[in-house]
Amino acid sequence: MAPLKVEQYVVGPVQTNCYFAINDDTKEVLVIDPGASADQLAKKIRQEKLTPIAILLTHGHFDHAGGAEELAKHFDIKIYAEEHEKETLDTPSLNLSGWEGVQKTYHADVFLKNEQEIDLAGFHIRVFHTPGHTVGGCCYYFPYQNVVFSGDTLFCTSVGRTDFPKGSAAQIIRSIKEKLLPLPDETTVYTGHNDITTIGTERMYNPYL
Repeated sequence: MAPLKVEQYVVGPVQTNCYFAINDDTKEVLVIDPGASADQLAKKIRQEKLTPIAILLTHGHFDHAGGAEELAKHFDIKIYAEEHEKETLDTPSLNLSGWEGVQKTYHADVFLKNEQEIDLAGFHIRVFHTPGHTVGGCCYYFPYQNVVFSGDTLFCTSVGRTDFPKGSAAQIIRSIKEKLLPLPDETTVYTGHNDITTIGTERMYNPYL
């Protein structure tokens, strides 16, 4: 089992959690949700002598995807997202890039399917399609390391906003209950904003569930 080290970097105007999922044996790294500060993240990768393998997007909002293309160009790596999120990435009114004053489109190179299993940087990863915050939001579950990167689907004692275009309160609750709550209690949840948590904590204390 590959040893996982997670580093958290808070980036951008709405304090997004960007994560480095590092294989501590090989120093390969997956970058999750680089929403901004691509140059600084690239500098950190080089300082730590890490080898970036891929960028994983939990969804296509500007605060999670905004720095992905620039960071990918630094290292010639691919960007991954869930297959239903292409429209969000492609459409400024859906990716909310206008919040920063400029309408932008984003892209991914690889589109993943619900329950697809992939192997990257020595990690076995299961992809959960978790619509509600966006139509193609997803979570990345590392079963052998007992962690899940939940993006803006599940937060510490909260859930993601559903008042954005194509959001759905009913869908996000269903996504969490069907895809995330069945995970082991001890699973660490690395959220898209604010504090990390565990599945057991959310099952017991989250007032939305």
